[in-house]
Amino acid sequence: MGHSNMINAEIYIIDTILGTYRDDLGSSFDQYHNHVYRVYHFAVININSEIDIRNLAIAAAFHDIGIWTGNTFDYLAPSIALARKYCTDKEIDSTSRAEIEITINEHHRLSVIKTSELAEVFRQADLVDLSWGLIRLGRKSNYIKLMKKKFPNKGFHYNLLKFFLKNLIRHPLKPLPMYKW
Repeated sequence: MGHSNMINAEIYIIDTILGTYRDDLGSSFDQYHNHVYRVYHFAVININSEIDIRNLAIAAAFHDIGIWTGNTFDYLAPSIALARKYCTDKEIDSTSRAEIEITINEHHRLSVIKTSELAEVFRQADLVDLSWGLIRLGRKSNYIKLMKKKFPNKGFHYNLLKFFLKNLIRHPLKPLPMYKW
């Protein structure tokens, strides 16, 4: 299967997963959907393995979903738990499950991830989107602009700011619990 065909096949996985959580996401559905797609596309350009592309799609769909399903800004554990259940239900092999969990768990690491190439590519892609393309990490500016146009923000970053401020008030000593060194 060609690279673009693998990517298109995995889009179905993302859509299916996100559709399952439409009610949890509520009015944030389009925002999160587009964030997931931007991150996925920023990462997948550096992936060639069919299994890695599938794992990337699963990790992308689940990576921040715990914000809504767990109603928390400390969302890595709830996101991983949902990804783990999905992988178990779909009988995804243990090696891929571990890779997906590492990718989600480490995607806000502030230093380079040396234990997983997929997690590092995903970490960079999420940072490109989180910075709204100001940090490019090798992605071409015209590609970033294309993804931003194709999958508009729809207030995603504004909502993240609101989540951050709410968490800052509740937990002033740990306002960004998902970040790691």
